[in-house]
Amino acid sequence: MNPSRFFVFALALSLAQFSLAPVVEAKGEFNVRAYGATGDGTTKDTAAFQKALDACAAGGGGKVMVPAGDYQIGSIVLGENTTLQLASRAYLVGSPDIADYPMTQVRFEGEFGPGHRALISAERKDDVAIVGRGFIIGPPLTLSLLRNPRGPVLIEFTGCTNVTLDGFTTQYQRLWSIHPLFCQKVVAKNLTIRSVAVNGDGIDVDSCRDVLIEHCDINTGDDAIALKSGRGLAAVRLNRPTEDVTIKDCTLASSTFAGLAVGTELSGGIRNVEVEDCLLSGRQNGIFLKSRDGRGGYIENFTGKNLTVRNSPTFLDISLLKLGIQASDPVTADPEKWTQLSHIRFDHIRVDNVAHLVLAHDIPSQRPVNDFSLTDVQGTCAQALNLANMTNVVLADIRVTGYHGPFLTKVNVQGRGLAHPN
Repeated sequence: MNPSRFFVFALALSLAQFSLAPVVEAKGEFNVRAYGATGDGTTKDTAAFQKALDACAAGGGGKVMVPAGDYQIGSIVLGENTTLQLASRAYLVGSPDIADYPMTQVRFEGEFGPGHRALISAERKDDVAIVGRGFIIGPPLTLSLLRNPRGPVLIEFTGCTNVTLDGFTTQYQRLWSIHPLFCQKVVAKNLTIRSVAVNGDGIDVDSCRDVLIEHCDINTGDDAIALKSGRGLAAVRLNRPTEDVTIKDCTLASSTFAGLAVGTELSGGIRNVEVEDCLLSGRQNGIFLKSRDGRGGYIENFTGKNLTVRNSPTFLDISLLKLGIQASDPVTADPEKWTQLSHIRFDHIRVDNVAHLVLAHDIPSQRPVNDFSLTDVQGTCAQALNLANMTNVVLADIRVTGYHGPFLTKVNVQGRGLAHPN
């Protein structure tokens, strides 16, 4: 949806006369109206929300209920064992005042530094959740454009275990929407995420473990989903990979970079990723594995199956030579400065009107990709396979049409199916 139309729609709903009948709270439920929230779209309800959240945590946990209404809030913080429950016509709209987002330490684009606290955050808390059919709308562009220090992202959970995000819709621009960092056991499902312009990522999974993203509809100006783990020698030494990630039954679109991006911030490593039964589309890449010199790190055990890619520049782009901002403390030893890719496998792929099936020639000869497999591919593309610096390659049952030039262009590539992959 066009962002301006989205905001007009949200504000129009706020004019409705929601019931102000006395609030009756069930045990373990903390209604923000009972703590003074007005939901009138103009009064700042930050303090009322935080009182309800604090009461919930102090009482041992439960649900903080947000009835229908238009709630203008600044940054709020969830406590232990807390679920923020959004009614279907509940709108949380970020305050336009930067003072409503306190300063803290954040990791952004791979390195730690000062930044404004997210609209909704939690730090080192277990069993935290945001659920329901409501809407979370970011603050105005003037705040999301901030870079030094970083402006507020929408949702940022740091060092949490058992995180659930389910059912709601987000709208933002030019900054990340959802950023779990150092978290374990994260479930993001049934989400609708819309953002526009560069840096407008949907979900950025950053040095997290045991992550499930399913049944999400994400259409962004930047990466719909990005997997990250820091950049530079500090992230290598920290050794906090993003690992054990499953992405399934999602629709992912991007107008700038990728439906699914891995990197460029991956110095801590990314491993054990499964992507299945997804539709990827948009004006940019379907799947983008990206890095540069000075990153180090690795991508290993990455599997994609039952994927459909439509109207994109590439189904798969692997570019490891020069993408991304150089780290302040780059990895300098050769070949360790180059990212290592291994066990990268794709099976049962459908492409429709893709410019390049696979574009994978920007790969360092010092660290060739090891064990790359592409099997059972059908559809249409303008260019087929462009590969460089790969070992143990398997190409089989690739039946694409419409391409111009050679089916396979290769430099320093060894494996099976290279002569007759069809």
